Amino acid sequence: MTAPEAVAPPPGASAAQAGRTQKARSTTRRGRSDGRPPLRKVLRRDWQIYSLAVLPLIFFLVFRYLPMLGNVIAFRRFRPGGSIFGDEWVGLRYVQMFLEDPTFWKVFGNTLALGALSLLVCFPLPIILALLLNEVRSRYFKRFVQTVSYLPHFLSIVIVAGMLMQILSLEGTVNQILGFFGGDAISFLQQPEWFRTIYVSSEVWQTVGWGTILYLAALTTVDASLYEAARIDGANRWSQTWHVTLPGIRPTMVTLLILNIGAFMAVGFEKILLIYNPMTYPTADVISTYLYRVGLVSNNFSYAAAIGLFEAIIGLTLILSANAISRRAVGASLW
Repeated sequence: MTAPEAVAPPPGASAAQAGRTQKARSTTRRGRSDGRPPLRKVLRRDWQIYSLAVLPLIFFLVFRYLPMLGNVIAFRRFRPGGSIFGDEWVGLRYVQMFLEDPTFWKVFGNTLALGALSLLVCFPLPIILALLLNEVRSRYFKRFVQTVSYLPHFLSIVIVAGMLMQILSLEGTVNQILGFFGGDAISFLQQPEWFRTIYVSSEVWQTVGWGTILYLAALTTVDASLYEAARIDGANRWSQTWHVTLPGIRPTMVTLLILNIGAFMAVGFEKILLIYNPMTYPTADVISTYLYRVGLVSNNFSYAAAIGLFEAIIGLTLILSANAISRRAVGASLW
């Protein structure tokens, strides 16, 4: 076996530079300096595993990243039948339009209100349900509760909206119960003051059970010896939950909180579109439904693109801010 040829340092190079050059070339031939194999070798060895990521990457490239090029029409006048990137540069005209539009600020306020209510109500409830299920000792009862709470997640939004219309109609189940106790029928779906309660309640019913899955999985990773040590110190069940269980699942809680804050502005478009009506616009109309009417119904695509870009920037700012605050405050973050 022949010895590797010596690599001559460049003219005028010092001994240290020559040593670094030799080390870099030696690392390139034999692998990384930290002992890990080169990327080409890893890809050749585990290509079957990496091939599983091809389709998801293609999906995100085609349906998530390429459509971002269309945001340019927020600054160009788009006419149906013309160029997909707009026909005329108008700068910030459409941005100025929605900033001066009182209807936009009304739907923006509705979006903030529904997003805040959904976050405040729907985020802690899965944690509470998971903690309660974790204390249940009957395996069959625990499975029954889990099954019943998971099922609404698998229902179509159309089915959920149809159920809400049937239950809350003037002759629906709720009004029949009110009539049985001598109360008057209430048109829940036609009164703006009831819409937020209906929306948040349906979100709780549909998402809380499914949200407990991650927390139940996180609870299984908490070290059992910590509970034993807490009991030796005289801690009751509440103290064990507060000082052992919740800190143990804190990374999961922080990750899901950051993701929920990132989706703060993306209030459920499908459900709102199916159950709202012009009578409930004062509290039900949000940015996504307003975009639908402005963009697809009125064919004002450039104006809708400007509003959508504004919403996306707010969402990006929220998730970056929440991640930075979490990393500094509790030491856990999404990245």
